[in-house]
Amino acid sequence: MKRAVSISLGSSRRDKRVETVLKGQPVVLERIGTDGDQGRMRQLFLELDGQVDAFGFGGADLGLEVNHRYYPLHSVARLVEGLRTPVVDGSGIRKLVERETARRMEPLLPGPVHPRRALFCVGVARYHMALGFLEAGYQLRFGDLAFGLGIPVFLRSLSALHLLAPLVLPIMGRLPFEWLYPTGPAQERIVPRFRSQYAWATVIADDFHYIRRHLPERLEGKIVVTNTTTPEDVALLQDRGVACLVTTTPRLEGRTFGTNVVEAALVALAGKGRPLTLEELDTLLDDADRTPTVVCLDRMQSGAEPRPARSPAAQEAESHRPSTAHPEIS
Repeated sequence: MKRAVSISLGSSRRDKRVETVLKGQPVVLERIGTDGDQGRMRQLFLELDGQVDAFGFGGADLGLEVNHRYYPLHSVARLVEGLRTPVVDGSGIRKLVERETARRMEPLLPGPVHPRRALFCVGVARYHMALGFLEAGYQLRFGDLAFGLGIPVFLRSLSALHLLAPLVLPIMGRLPFEWLYPTGPAQERIVPRFRSQYAWATVIADDFHYIRRHLPERLEGKIVVTNTTTPEDVALLQDRGVACLVTTTPRLEGRTFGTNVVEAALVALAGKGRPLTLEELDTLLDDADRTPTVVCLDRMQSGAEPRPARSPAAQEAESHRPSTAHPEIS
C-alpha cells in the first residue's frame, strides 16, 4: 500500500493517520506535527526517508512564487536537503485550485459580494489566489509588511506587491522562519491588531494562522477564505461574527485533506519517484476537487455541525461515493 506522510511545523495536537482509497488505489495518509521544532522535523525526515512513497512538508512553504519568479525560503528548505523520497509543500495544488477560488465561491454564497474588497494578510504566500480575486473584480490590499514583519503598512495594488517582492523576499528567505510565521505554541496566541484593515475588507483571505494571529474581537458579516480549519477554528470565527467561511482545501473524492497531503498522496499514487508537474497534477484533479467549501456561519446555531454548500458538480460526484467519514488531515 502506498504511504504519504506529512511532517509539519504545526501543532502535534492535529496528528492523524488514515487508510483510504484515492483514485482507485489504497493509500495511507499520515500527519505528524513537530510543534515548531525544526530539529525534530529534520530527524523525522531522515528516519522515514526511503520508507515512504512521498513526503508532505506542512506548516510552511519551501519557497514562494511571485510574478513568475521563485524565491526559496532557505531556513526551511534546508530541512529537506539530501532526501531520496520526493517532498512537496502543496504549492502545486494551491496554484491550480486557488486561482479559481473567487470565481467558484460566488455561486455558493447566499448573495453577491459587496463591496468587492479583499484583504490578503500575506499576498506573496497566496499570490495565485490574489490573481483570481483581481480577475473577479476585487479591490485588493496586502498586509505582507504588517503581518510578516510587523511594519503597519498595507499595499494597495498588485503592482506594489510586484515591486516589493524582489526587494524583500531574498532577505526574508534567509531569516529564521519563526520570525515570519507562527509555529508551535505561537499558533495559539491572538493579538488583535490592524482593526481598520479587517474592517475595510469584505473578504479576508490567507492561511488561517495568519488570519488568526491578529484577529479582531468582531468581524460582523465578513467572509473568511482560508485553508483547512479545525472545529475550534470554526467556533472562533462564528463567535466573532463571521458570516461565511470558505475553505479552499481540495476534496479528493469527497474527503478533505491539507494541500501538502493531497499533493504528496498524488505523488505517491503516481509512483514516479519525483514531484509531479503542474500538468500532471491538473489531469488528476476533477471539477469537484477544485470547488471550495462554503459554510454560512451566521445561519448555524452555536456548536452545531457545519453544513457546507457544495456545487452541483461536487454534489453529483459525492453522491456516488461511500458515505464513510474521514478525518481532515492538514
